[in-house]
Amino acid sequence: VSRFPANHRNQDCPVQAESSYGSGMSGNRSRIYLHQRLTNMKKIVIFDLDGTLLSSTDVWRKIDVEFLGKRGLEVPEDYVETITPMEFKQIADYTIERFHLPETPEAVMDEWNTMAKDAYENKVQIKPGVKELLTALKKGNIPMAVATSNIEALYKPCLKRNGILEYFDAFTECGEVGRGKSFPDIYIRSAEKLGCRPEECAVFEDIIMALETAGGAGFTTVCVRDEAWDYSPEQINLVADYEVQEFPRLCP
Repeated sequence: VSRFPANHRNQDCPVQAESSYGSGMSGNRSRIYLHQRLTNMKKIVIFDLDGTLLSSTDVWRKIDVEFLGKRGLEVPEDYVETITPMEFKQIADYTIERFHLPETPEAVMDEWNTMAKDAYENKVQIKPGVKELLTALKKGNIPMAVATSNIEALYKPCLKRNGILEYFDAFTECGEVGRGKSFPDIYIRSAEKLGCRPEECAVFEDIIMALETAGGAGFTTVCVRDEAWDYSPEQINLVADYEVQEFPRLCP
């Protein structure tokens, strides 16, 4: 059951100044952008990386195709969505078990890291408008944290190259908490690092299951649309308090 009725959800910004939720503008009403609402309502913002701030989901899809292809296997339709919220070693364990691979989890993770290293160091870009949003939140004195299933060796060089590493006050990986995003541990740990309770935080995610997890733990949820996922409005409405089609519309 949705925590907010459909007509109370905010799809992008601007929104009506006198409305807590809702979309669009009317007459001469002043415009309130999502970063302004978050500044007024929340103490911290927690961001997923891949598919949320980073245009990187295609990198991992190509790795999956190449990795399994070298072993004479095709990528099953449900594979990507199944593994996306998992912790990195969990993905390796799952892949080995599902495809009956002889490698150890460590060997599989090393191969994936090698395949992804060049892309994250030199190619993966932030989504348009991300830096503007982070800058606006920083100006509003909102601390920001990263909650990711990725690993530091890949994402930190990418964030640094894109000029946004310094915006974040805390980093938490699924590997640190020992479970993937089907459990709220990573979001709770992120909030704890910045001294806040779930109800004082907003979580930006691109995956329905992760949004459901965060929302169920008391976090405000913001669904960031990514081309990798073809979610229906009804699916998003059930788990997200806000929906973001694209970041450039978030800031004036």
